[in-house]
Amino acid sequence: MIQPADRLSLVQEYYFSRKLKEVAQMNAEGKDIISLAIGSPDMPPSPQTIDKLCEVAHQPHAHGYQPTQGTPELREAMCGFYKRWYNVGLDAKTEVLPLIGSKEGILHVTLAFVNPGDSVLVPNPGYPTYTSLSKILGANIVNYNLREDNGWQPDFDQLEEMMANNSRIKLMWTNYPNMPTGGRAQRATYERLVKFALDHDIVVVNDNPYSFILSEEHLSILQVPGAKDCCIEFNSMSKSHNMPGWRVGLCASNAQFIQWILKVQSNIESGTFRGIQLAAAEAYNNDEAWHREYNINTYARRRQYAEQIMDVLGCKYDPNQVGMFLWGRIPDDIQNVEDLTEKILHEARVFITPGFIFGSNGERYIRISLCAKEDKIQQALERIKKAI
Repeated sequence: MIQPADRLSLVQEYYFSRKLKEVAQMNAEGKDIISLAIGSPDMPPSPQTIDKLCEVAHQPHAHGYQPTQGTPELREAMCGFYKRWYNVGLDAKTEVLPLIGSKEGILHVTLAFVNPGDSVLVPNPGYPTYTSLSKILGANIVNYNLREDNGWQPDFDQLEEMMANNSRIKLMWTNYPNMPTGGRAQRATYERLVKFALDHDIVVVNDNPYSFILSEEHLSILQVPGAKDCCIEFNSMSKSHNMPGWRVGLCASNAQFIQWILKVQSNIESGTFRGIQLAAAEAYNNDEAWHREYNINTYARRRQYAEQIMDVLGCKYDPNQVGMFLWGRIPDDIQNVEDLTEKILHEARVFITPGFIFGSNGERYIRISLCAKEDKIQQALERIKKAI
């Protein structure tokens, strides 16, 4: 009898993939579920981005294979974006590489730096794909704690102890501004991460797609002197430019790291459609007014209703968190977070995310997405008021 590869026993189907099937069935039954679960921006890219895509799509020569390392126009635009917003200089030919989204980057970086049996430091709570892809590729997961009483920043004493007890740690995943917790990026944390990486000869990969969402401060780990020697940073257009379905992201680092990642990438994929690449290059030129309206003002208005939902549910949350979600701790008298989220789903017909999917340190939390129109979030609020 044919059996799947052993690696499939190490992972489950992605939570949202499974749960959305249930939500789709409920909608088919006429239950009209309001989803406040997934971080998929519901607003369009800038008009000039869409115009450039259409313009290039009409060009007869634009439909062939493209360079795996991206067009020169896109790489230059990525470097310009980093210089303009982060004041980080990058060489467009050697220090930046386009990605078909950050998930692809997680795969390629792990393949480039981690052998089967090596260990990877993964935040708890954290983005589930750091764990699942590492497992699929044969790496051992070493979870390091992020805690609310520490601002969701790494505990470096714990990290030092982990390094002392495991000589096969090769890579560390970080994510600031943090998802799911909304913990802010901090220059001091970045400086300690760079020192930690240099001291222990490991690679720190900082996933940085949220620095424009409800944040006036744009920080990058690559701002720290010496970071390029030991760090890689991902950045994605999904959140900051309303382009989740376009699948455009980047990784930036030193020339040697980029070359190793490119060696993997060139054996897996064949580049992105030229129209998407040139349109993405155009999007990187969005002005400050565009970013303020879409990345700050719109989410701020939505956030007010999400905070009211948290209040109705009796959840505690940090009003200073950033990003496109609101993360809150459930009341102590609720035994299990899924008791709350399932009640809200089936009685209020509102889908929100239980924090356990991000790790054991998320078991007492829920996450509300701001990726829904204000009237929908307000409607969700009224439904929850009636159900609770």
